[in-house]
Amino acid sequence: MARNKHPEETVSLILDVAFRLFMEKGYEYTSIQDIIDHLGGLSKGAIYHHFKSKEEILVAVTERMTAESNQSLRVICDRADLSGKEKLKLIFKESIRRLVQDDIFTMAPDFHHNPRLLFSLLHDTVEDAAPNYILPIIRQGIEDGSIETDYPEQLAELILLVANVWMNPMVFDSSAEESYRKFLVFAQMMNGFGLDVVDEEMLKRLQELSFIYQKNK
Repeated sequence: MARNKHPEETVSLILDVAFRLFMEKGYEYTSIQDIIDHLGGLSKGAIYHHFKSKEEILVAVTERMTAESNQSLRVICDRADLSGKEKLKLIFKESIRRLVQDDIFTMAPDFHHNPRLLFSLLHDTVEDAAPNYILPIIRQGIEDGSIETDYPEQLAELILLVANVWMNPMVFDSSAEESYRKFLVFAQMMNGFGLDVVDEEMLKRLQELSFIYQKNK
């Protein structure tokens, strides 16, 4: 079957099957063999030709899931009618409001027991998200006077490391209540920088995502 398909079709099939199984069984309870069993004849070799591990499949599934919504976040970054501080608040709000987050928290990978996934999260946060999304906004905020800092690069990294790692229940297996207290501390930290960008709506949404994770882990 695989020999009769274009490589991109094979990859798409693998990702389709993996996504469905991750949603039905959870990432931790889905094996490579489970994925193979639902590929209609594709061999284990066909999978490993495109992906070295289950972790790589999850990364690819997540990237495909978030591609469209990431573009909407880029649109926020490029808006000319908002101050840097206003953009920061809006990009945080939209990033957690997007429905794809429900699916990500439903798949519920356990970063604590998957060091390669944790490294990928840390790398993407520091090398991609912070410099390409948050840093330009902070620099604009410095220019328009809505954000004050002498260390924009470090502030961008700090904000996202706290948001993506420390507050992430999939990293520390935090309960919904523990996660909510972390969210409150995050809001206090941001207020300390003069960035009152976390509101009650966002806190409720973050708590909702924590409940989804606890329910499906």
